[in-house]
Amino acid sequence: MASEVEKKAVFDIDSAKEVVQELRASFVAGKTKDYEWRRTQLKAMLKLMDENEPQIVAALRDDLSKPELESSIYEIAMLKNSCKLALKKMKHWMMPEKAKTSLATFPSSAEIVSEPLGVVLVISAWNYPFLLSLDPVIGAIAAGNAIVLKPSEISPATASLLAKLVANYMDSSCIKVVEGAVPETTALLEQKWDKIMYTGNGRIARIVMAAAAKHLTPVVLELGGKCPVIVDSGINLQVATRRIIAGKWGCNNGQACISPDYIITTKDYAVELVDSFKCELELFYGKNPLESKDLSRVVNSNHFARLLKLLDEDKVSSKIVYGGERDKSNLKIAPTVLLDVPQDSLIMNEEIFGPLLPIITIDKVEDSFDLITSGTKPLAAYMFTNNKKLKEKFVEKVSAGGLVINDTTVHLAEPTLPFGGVGDSGMGAYHGKFSFDTFSHKKAVLYRSFAGDAPLRYPPYTNGKLRLLKSLLGGSILGIIRALMGWSKA
Repeated sequence: MASEVEKKAVFDIDSAKEVVQELRASFVAGKTKDYEWRRTQLKAMLKLMDENEPQIVAALRDDLSKPELESSIYEIAMLKNSCKLALKKMKHWMMPEKAKTSLATFPSSAEIVSEPLGVVLVISAWNYPFLLSLDPVIGAIAAGNAIVLKPSEISPATASLLAKLVANYMDSSCIKVVEGAVPETTALLEQKWDKIMYTGNGRIARIVMAAAAKHLTPVVLELGGKCPVIVDSGINLQVATRRIIAGKWGCNNGQACISPDYIITTKDYAVELVDSFKCELELFYGKNPLESKDLSRVVNSNHFARLLKLLDEDKVSSKIVYGGERDKSNLKIAPTVLLDVPQDSLIMNEEIFGPLLPIITIDKVEDSFDLITSGTKPLAAYMFTNNKKLKEKFVEKVSAGGLVINDTTVHLAEPTLPFGGVGDSGMGAYHGKFSFDTFSHKKAVLYRSFAGDAPLRYPPYTNGKLRLLKSLLGGSILGIIRALMGWSKA
């Protein structure tokens, strides 16, 4: 009997098909398109967070040993702000946008209507499992879609809590959470979606894109890459160091897609920079950072082993200038700074996604641009300088999802900026109105009356009509007058 129950509990392709059919029926019935429905769901999400913050913090602690401050500020508070912004601006976002028309369609008027895409799939990541799960869902709700959320199985406590809370607080006929791992994700990807958003790594992104291509489904990919930090001399080094630390170890202990991956600085400035790191890291995390409660652990044993492989490579281990301690039983690695790591090492050719920070030295700061552009385009790039010309060159030469000058990672908190990648670091963007737009189709609508029906568009086609049509399409008033004069004589 138990085996029969287990068989029925398996989420397979048929189960996924049933889920999509139910959601599509709700969407076709117009349920999600209604402004009040969208508003009600966003308010329900706020209530979900307000009433369950201790449970959310506890789940994040179970999955990542995430400090309460990081959970409260970087996951829950950011989500609340996203929700409140959508509630405040959604009605305006939904309004048709007026568009200008030309003489070619005179007399006419036009607008761009934002309409929901339909049934969308959100596949989220484990490192910020609450934020990265629900933030895209906010945009999808605001745009009027039905949604399936597939949280990461690598953060099981948060995934389980999300499934429970979403079912309890939100409209389950339009918004569903599917737990599971590879088989469940595979079953979901077999279905036809109106959009898929995936947050994670490039290897899985290629699988998602291949599955989406079968149905011509558009995708948004939020990936990562090796996010560089250029450090110039002549700056407030203490502030710069603290901000790099906050973006590296203060963001999930380096397990973040926009976390600084490596530093580039000049040979002359490197020793001073390393000394500053030693001072500030000890101040923040103590003489034994493995015991610090302000550092998240590595998510699991596989990632722990992966990071040790990067750190313990022969050509790398001798380059450690600070840290390097590890605690396998608690999956913790101390904040680690390395100097002059070889460019052909594993740590310089793979996204680190952990608490290791190599420093690469160059002769002059300008050399950093070629070093960055010789690799794949990162999700974020950072520069610390007071030099105006260097700032301009950085913006001009470095292609990345986003740039920050004199800080790290904080652009994530600005809803007026699109958050997304370019090239290998992803495609598409979200946050604020960009989330609404990501899950909307911009439908062009042209309005005409029966008046002003010109015979020149109809046969028989004459040279005079041809000249006039060319002038109309070219927009030349003088040309139109001349063509009209010639046509009237034809």
